[in-house]
Amino acid sequence: MKSVPGDTVCLADYERHFHKMVDPAIAAYISGPAADGFSRARNRDQFQRYMLMPKVLADLREATAASTLFGVDLAYPIILAPTAYHQLVDPHGEVATAHAAGLTKTWMTVSLLSSVSLEQIAASATAPLWFQLYLQADRAESLVLARRAEEAGYAAIVVTVDAPVTAMRNEQQRAGFVLPPSIRPVNLDGLTGAAPVRAVSGSPVFQGMLRQSSRWEDIAWLREQCRLPILLKGVLNAEDAERAIALGIDGIIVSNHGGRVLDSLPSALDVLPAICGRVAGRIPVIADGGIRRGTDIVKALALGARAVLVGEPVLHALAVGGADGLAHMLTILQTEFEAAMAVIGCATLADIDHSVLLSV
Repeated sequence: MKSVPGDTVCLADYERHFHKMVDPAIAAYISGPAADGFSRARNRDQFQRYMLMPKVLADLREATAASTLFGVDLAYPIILAPTAYHQLVDPHGEVATAHAAGLTKTWMTVSLLSSVSLEQIAASATAPLWFQLYLQADRAESLVLARRAEEAGYAAIVVTVDAPVTAMRNEQQRAGFVLPPSIRPVNLDGLTGAAPVRAVSGSPVFQGMLRQSSRWEDIAWLREQCRLPILLKGVLNAEDAERAIALGIDGIIVSNHGGRVLDSLPSALDVLPAICGRVAGRIPVIADGGIRRGTDIVKALALGARAVLVGEPVLHALAVGGADGLAHMLTILQTEFEAAMAVIGCATLADIDHSVLLSV
């Protein structure tokens, strides 16, 4: 039974204890950035560009952090991001995560690379679930996965589109991380997967990895086949957001993949104003990357996001305290967010707009 250390009062404390407790190779896999880590650092640094401007004596007697998304009640604008292989840090894996999400009324995005099957996670969940999909080289296998999610009761499909090649994560490479034999991407069992493609001559990227990468026509095909709402995760360019809307995509997740695919990409906060301005409310825009405080959530919403994704801190808390630790971490984040709303005088999420921000 895991016990959360008594000095754990914020998300940074969970991260500190995580690095003390977890095998360094596993920690490098979970936390290691691409290359030199500029984009990963920027995900946090850009929140410091903004201060919050309060309005005092607001009527907060009916204050709420609740909203709706795709017609479903969302208690807090906080959704668990897709992160792989939760059994690396807890033997119960994603089942423990789903339990904590249910206790805190938090939606969860289940990774394609979960260490517990998407059906088993759904059977244990009491809060809404989304399913994250990397499009497979064989369209039929992508559809098999999407249909499984539909049948298991998932509420949306999140297609990650920002990782056409394998990331160069130097910290992970130096640490020599390999997936333990007991942990595997169980959702891919029974699927053929893509055959390894090796370049006989020339570029290993252009003649190898990219030959089976997804394209816009694959997204259009999935939209035609899938009954659930579809969100694209990994959009940083307003033109891509416009193209997604034209294809009937239901939501955009603005993300640089935690700074873990390509270094020197902008953070979500860098591009949120442009993307939200281009989208103009036609579909929800969600921000991902660097959320560590309730005030971070306020800033993302003030720049136009409808909600935020929280990824790496989930694994920190799960490693330190299991399901109870994760529920505690999420409660901290929810409480910080409510406190921030109260101090700046926002009784509802609709009150959080650019007027609460002071650029510094």
